[in-house]
Amino acid sequence: MKSDWRVIANIITLTIDGREIRCKEGERLLWAALDHGIYIPNLCAVREADLPFGGCRLCLVEIEGRRSPVAACSQHVENGMVVRTDTPQIKRLRRTAFELLLSHHHLDCAHCPRNKKCELQKIAAHQGFKLKVERLRLIPREMPVDSSHPLFTYDPNKCVLCGKCIWACQCRGLGVIDFAYRGLETRISTFDNMPWADTGCDSCLKCVEVCPVGALVEKDGAA
Repeated sequence: MKSDWRVIANIITLTIDGREIRCKEGERLLWAALDHGIYIPNLCAVREADLPFGGCRLCLVEIEGRRSPVAACSQHVENGMVVRTDTPQIKRLRRTAFELLLSHHHLDCAHCPRNKKCELQKIAAHQGFKLKVERLRLIPREMPVDSSHPLFTYDPNKCVLCGKCIWACQCRGLGVIDFAYRGLETRISTFDNMPWADTGCDSCLKCVEVCPVGALVEKDGAA
């Protein structure tokens, strides 16, 4: 079968879950899979980002010949690569990563503005996960909601620390938010924890657009 793998210009061939696909050389594995309708769970990946954040650990896959799973968001495709996205080991790792996120996520789907449009719900449905923590200890966060901005609300208790809002803000050349603190105390924060309305935010709402959950939501009638 290896004799059938060939590079055509800058197009290469690889196999994902038994399906042969062709994509551009140098493409990242996650986007190559998604572009061909092969879903790999992810929360923090941004196609346009120069460097992948790789924080959620939900896009782990196995590659034939590699000793350990790799993050599909950071792995470049290679000609002849054989990838498996749904092995028992990958399922265990993803389930653990998913429950770690839920262990300090304020789950209130019924009253969340992102209900049925949330990436956590999409991942749970696709992977057969429950939207509750079964094996880990709950570590709830009780931080104040910032509703100071006239156009949107930020609820840090629903934040999954994907970093997408930070990336979006930096792309605007503003950088009014960043990660703060460490470990379980890590959060998205403005400088000196000032209210969002008092920062240099230009109200572009790009941070709201990229948020995969209900942490950043537009206010009713804000448009």
